[in-house]
Amino acid sequence: MQNLLPEPPATLLPVHDEAEATLAAAHEADTDEAYATVAARFPTFSAGWATLATRALAQGQVVPAYAFARTGYHRGLDQLRRNGWRGHGPVPWSHEPNRGFLRCLYVLSRAADEIGEADEAARCAQFLRDCDPAAGDALASDD
Repeated sequence: MQNLLPEPPATLLPVHDEAEATLAAAHEADTDEAYATVAARFPTFSAGWATLATRALAQGQVVPAYAFARTGYHRGLDQLRRNGWRGHGPVPWSHEPNRGFLRCLYVLSRAADEIGEADEAARCAQFLRDCDPAAGDALASDD
């Protein structure tokens, strides 16, 4: 069945130059403390939380990964809503500022699965695909 309603326009989060520069400096240091500083200084910046979540998951720290990803996901939802998103519609992976939110959603799905929250894992995985199938493909290929 074809949906005859038009899809809402894509939501594009704004660039946050100062947070991006601080995250780039944290990448240079490449320590958990440097990334934690990004999240503490810019708590609404999902890319900082996504990096903490990804690192924690890679280190086998599933509960912290879940907590970091959930925080970044909720802060990202707030950002999306402030930028016109109404609960559905594309959030393109191709737009770099959207990637922090999408990465949080991906890690949240994986961490939820690892702690036995199968419903949440499936819901987050579907939400990621609904935002942009390219996001799920790109993130899964990074694993």
